[in-house]
Amino acid sequence: MVGILDLTLRLVIWFLLTSDLSLANILIGVAVALILPRSSRIKSKLRDWAGVLKEIILAIPKAYVEAFQIMLAPYNHSEVKLERVRPNRTPGLIFLDIFVITFTPKTIVLKYREDGWYEVHNLVHRKAAGRIGK
Repeated sequence: MVGILDLTLRLVIWFLLTSDLSLANILIGVAVALILPRSSRIKSKLRDWAGVLKEIILAIPKAYVEAFQIMLAPYNHSEVKLERVRPNRTPGLIFLDIFVITFTPKTIVLKYREDGWYEVHNLVHRKAAGRIGK
């Protein structure tokens, strides 16, 4: 079952890159998806895939909320933070993690580090120093 999900993810990425659903492109996409190497060391679980799909669904309304927040109150600072990659993630799940983080307007993954961390750029509000009153 998980192998089918990995294959489907590869095909979806192929179709997004090529923007072509002709029969020839579908056959080429299937061939490319099957030829690409698979990680035999790490097996993803259906539970991991379900968790990521749940995060994608929850990220959609969050993205709209963040977009309105940016329009109504622009952010004046940014920061780069490290976020730990969950253990035993396959390349497909790492890709989906990066997609979820980058999908929301306030965050973007700058780099995936091989030592198990994402470098994430965040927009943040900072109060002005020395402000009197509030």
